[in-house]
Amino acid sequence: MTRFPDMLHRALFKSFALFGRRSHGAVLRRYFDWWHRRPDPWRLATDAYEQRKYQTTLEELPDGAYRRILEAGCAEGVFTELLATTFPDAEIVGIDISEKALERARQRNAGFADRVRFVHADILDHDLRADFDLVVCAETLYYVGGGDRLRDASHRLTSLLAAGGLLVLVHPWPEATRLHRYADAAPDVSKIGERVEQDAHRPFSVSLYRSTASESEIAS
Repeated sequence: MTRFPDMLHRALFKSFALFGRRSHGAVLRRYFDWWHRRPDPWRLATDAYEQRKYQTTLEELPDGAYRRILEAGCAEGVFTELLATTFPDAEIVGIDISEKALERARQRNAGFADRVRFVHADILDHDLRADFDLVVCAETLYYVGGGDRLRDASHRLTSLLAAGGLLVLVHPWPEATRLHRYADAAPDVSKIGERVEQDAHRPFSVSLYRSTASESEIAS
């Protein structure tokens, strides 16, 4: 069940989505820089629910060598740090729309600076190349708006995958059925799994998609 604070949160960002795409991105940057005026405003590093969600996400990842990993919407790099610890041989990129959040993400992950970097970018506007073995996007898609923007954001995520790469989407349930629908229908990925945690105080879904594109198709 959606909690009342979540409903207010969604209503606020639905109103932001009434702006044009460029203005919408500018409003989000200002909002999240303001939101991150104090460290860890969502308590991602300490909240038991967030820790459960991180652990569930890691448990759902198929075994494999993840050479390059992208975290889209990395905030202050809490989950980035877990990824860096779990996959010690991986090169990891975190992107976020808030430079203030990224400043703290860099500080938090300073011990991994040789292989973890952070890029100030909008999920709808970036120039990253498509060669990630793992792309993770959690609690982010509801900020981009609906319709064309949600479709474009989903396409951006799937197009970042290397051949055979894995996309992981993590969002509240049952809202995930709407937020993940474009990935569900994308021709370049196949849904390989979904885990729904309904007994959490805020139910969530972890959905997994495998790239079906060949190396030649990605290169072109």
